[in-house]
Amino acid sequence: MRPYLKLFLIMKKNLLVLALFILVSTTTVFSQSGMENPVKWEFKTEKINDSIAELHFIAVIQDKWHLYAQQHNNGMELPLKFIFNSSPNFKKIGKVWEPKPIVYYDPVYKDTSLYFDKKVIFKQIIQVLNNEPFNVKGELTGQACIEGRCVAIDQSFAFSVSGFEKINIGSSHEDIVDNEEITEDNKSQLESVSADGDAHASEDSILLFFLFAFLGGLAGLLMPCVFPMIPMTISYFLKMEKRVKSYALFFGISIVIIFLLLGILLSIIFGPDFANIVSTHWLPNIIFAAIFVIFAISLFGYFEIALPSSWINKSAKMENTGGLIGVFFMALTLVLVSFSCTLPIAGAVALNSVDGSFFKPIIGMLGFSLGIAVPFTLFAFFPGMLKTMPKSGGWMNTMKVMLAFVELAFALKFLNVPDQTYGWRILDREIYLAFWIVIFAMMGFYLLGKIRFPHDEAAPVQKSWFRYILSIFTFSFVVYLIPGMFGAPLKAISGWLPPMTTQDFDISKIVREETATLSRAFTDEDQWEKPRYADKLHLPHGIFGYFDLDQALQVAKKVNRPVFIDFTGHGCVNCRNVESAIWADSRVRSKFAQEFVVVAQYVDDKVIKLHPEDQILDNNGDTITMLGKKAMFYEQNRYKENSQPCYIIADVDGTVLTGPIYYELNVENYLKFLDEGVRLFRKKN
Repeated sequence: MRPYLKLFLIMKKNLLVLALFILVSTTTVFSQSGMENPVKWEFKTEKINDSIAELHFIAVIQDKWHLYAQQHNNGMELPLKFIFNSSPNFKKIGKVWEPKPIVYYDPVYKDTSLYFDKKVIFKQIIQVLNNEPFNVKGELTGQACIEGRCVAIDQSFAFSVSGFEKINIGSSHEDIVDNEEITEDNKSQLESVSADGDAHASEDSILLFFLFAFLGGLAGLLMPCVFPMIPMTISYFLKMEKRVKSYALFFGISIVIIFLLLGILLSIIFGPDFANIVSTHWLPNIIFAAIFVIFAISLFGYFEIALPSSWINKSAKMENTGGLIGVFFMALTLVLVSFSCTLPIAGAVALNSVDGSFFKPIIGMLGFSLGIAVPFTLFAFFPGMLKTMPKSGGWMNTMKVMLAFVELAFALKFLNVPDQTYGWRILDREIYLAFWIVIFAMMGFYLLGKIRFPHDEAAPVQKSWFRYILSIFTFSFVVYLIPGMFGAPLKAISGWLPPMTTQDFDISKIVREETATLSRAFTDEDQWEKPRYADKLHLPHGIFGYFDLDQALQVAKKVNRPVFIDFTGHGCVNCRNVESAIWADSRVRSKFAQEFVVVAQYVDDKVIKLHPEDQILDNNGDTITMLGKKAMFYEQNRYKENSQPCYIIADVDGTVLTGPIYYELNVENYLKFLDEGVRLFRKKN
């Protein structure tokens, strides 16, 4: 490169850095197409009475853009946050109030978003504690999006508060809330902030979970322990001559109450923080895997999981007392007797409920109990339905054994999470697939009658056409799995499998690695550093890349390329889906190799220690010594994100050029995202 041209580029970069500093200081934000500011803010103060003021945050949003609300679901969007600087001049009353947001379910992210468009006013009530004029200062952060791109909101605010000459400094918070001038409007706002936002934020996901739990309860009716209770229930209510319908309704309510008590117990034991522990820690994952294996062995018929017989006998004796007490103990007997068969299904409901909500286990048990209670209530209402019910027999045991095979397969998923997170490398991809192939092959042979278990009937099963159909689908799935042993991506189930990087025997690996060598074809090979931590971490499909963001940025400056940042995790199912569906495409891998410096940030890694030169300080001044914690720190603090997968294209100084995008499974959209990043990089540099 000619000296004067190199000097010109250096001056150009310095000017851009200076311009960036000025623009950030005036609170404009970055987006894909350069400098954009889709939300204009105005701050006004309204005096309510002699000691109360209301701060108005007025947001005017550009057409077709939307601003995310304060409430959010699973972290896919960046919620709006208001941060007030501490001051002795005022005291906040309640939280920042917002109107009812727009609720939108995104089928791509499978999540519900809450946002505003056009114009919205947020309000914060404060108690004024100073007669002299003062300012209320702080910062608000969030995210505004339009189809295809998002920009971060980082806006400082300042409210001028004056005209409060007659303040009673000794007035309490309760006195202010009871003030006549705000009881009709502002008090109701304060009381409705949490309830209104939280309800809309999760109503759709809660409804889907409730339906899932309800279907689980219906499936429990087909279990061999539950099915025999149907004629017993009808027989019990046939003996009644009076108030049959009232007793039947009470019977169903009693079943629900008993199961709800179980849901409340789960909420008390697990609490709202349980999901964070479950997601990565080895102990709960191994416990869940063991539970699934024990359930499976029990469902195979080798032993029974049952409560002490004395409990069931005492409950059965109370049925004879008659009346409501007898009906209640009939319901209790139903729950206790069905315990061994419904527990695997109820356990699945419980495991899916521990995601941070105290009420979700209760809602799950409500749905599950209704799935069982509603049919039994109908049986109690109409005892004549006994004649239309199929007789119990081998079909029930077949269903139970099939469920046992599925339980064994899912037990491996729980083992896979700590195996990847802690780097044990016991359950590599081909080992995992070998277990699944054997499990489902045995299931197919069972359906053909070649394998029998203790509770299977001795009669031949060749007459069952339905079992033959099931065996065809089962063996077809086994055949689909077999190429995965040799490196096939198996896109349909890739999220349930260990990553391709754990595959030891991969026929296509050599071909894919040739793409990685292209990374050096367009630049001086000496400028590419050897990736640190590559002895323990690997990118899929032979893609060449780095695992520490600071090293990747350093290389990007040398080779003059944008940085593709992949915030991922060992236990991230959606990350594996994107890698299998998108990164395996030759066009995507070619762009990675020829136009980007790729860096994978494993935010959940708990094993790899940083080299001393890679260690940084967190916001408290403490040294971050672990690779996973550093990746998470950068994602949350530098890029204001906390979800995985999360993909960002950055300049050589780490500033965002475009993105983020998340769970994108359309190759063409992904290629457009990559092309846009390259275009903006060339435009800027």
